[in-house]
Amino acid sequence: MADLKGSEVEMVEFAFNLYGDEKAGKMDSTLLGKLLRACNLNPSNAELTKYGVAEKEGQKQFTLEECLKFYSDSKRDKKEQGCYEDFVECLKLYDKNENGKMMAAELSHSLLSLGEKLTDAQVEEVFEDCLPEENDDGEIEYDIFLRKLTLRPLTDAQ
Repeated sequence: MADLKGSEVEMVEFAFNLYGDEKAGKMDSTLLGKLLRACNLNPSNAELTKYGVAEKEGQKQFTLEECLKFYSDSKRDKKEQGCYEDFVECLKLYDKNENGKMMAAELSHSLLSLGEKLTDAQVEEVFEDCLPEENDDGEIEYDIFLRKLTLRPLTDAQ
């Protein structure tokens, strides 16, 4: 891919070797989203469908060259997806007491029903990785959740 830097090619190759079968030179198509996310992109479900990702594991495989093309296309077509501050403003809508907390159940419901909806398994995975501990009222500090989700470092004050 002529439009990719050497470091980008190396990054995609590394992710491909993690998710794919290095000896066979193939990767299951259902893992393309994980590969692109590991390479700092955020493909939508529609974008992955456009690339031909199969619905079930084992139905289709991609080569490294195909993954490099998908990375290049996804990078080029990357839309403004919002930043950390935009997400904070959205979650403030659920902060009824204006104390930096929201109900974890409301967050789960939002992820399952708004925008590009996540599946129960996807929400569970995000919560395992990013959800801070709930207080006795079932609330979480959404700033901590978003920092973990967007990989922003926590400040010493937290």
